[in-house]
Amino acid sequence: MKSRTARVRAYAPDPDAPGQACDAPGCDGAGHYRAPKSRESLREYWWFCLNHVRQYNSGWDYYRGMSPGEIETEIRSDTSWQRPTWPLGSLGGNFLQDERLLDPMELLAEGKLRRKERDSYHRAPAELREPLSHLALGWPLTLAELKTRYKELAKKLHPDANGGNREAEDKLKTINAAYATLRRKLASEVTAHA
Repeated sequence: MKSRTARVRAYAPDPDAPGQACDAPGCDGAGHYRAPKSRESLREYWWFCLNHVRQYNSGWDYYRGMSPGEIETEIRSDTSWQRPTWPLGSLGGNFLQDERLLDPMELLAEGKLRRKERDSYHRAPAELREPLSHLALGWPLTLAELKTRYKELAKKLHPDANGGNREAEDKLKTINAAYATLRRKLASEVTAHA
């Protein structure tokens, strides 16, 4: 049968004690127990004997001298371990773009639309599949739907809206070329039926 490891008692001497005398005035005991010197210097210690560390701890109040507002601020900073925090999404900007987001389980709002687009993608003429995929549109398509989608993407990818982002500018050029191709195809179909 394995024997249990003995638990260190709360009042056991600190193994890192420097082996000096108690810092309490007039005490000749060994300073085996540490206590922080102040709230501002928590890593600097007084070394006391057991009786004096108990006395020191009974009078210790970390929040002594602080206003209620300062106490609240201190408690709130403790919830994040004194590290800076920001509201969710405020630093990422446009980090998650729709084009990069995959949703195989279709849990997001556009999931059903994307499945419909995939199905209609295979019905589209071969030369139009790439332009349709750039605009995330399905087939068959009306000129009004094409214009609406183009305006949405052009507004989203315009250099003024993206701070001159080179990647967004290149994407906008691709969108423009796809729009021109689809517009020509739809215009030729309208004139052929007229």
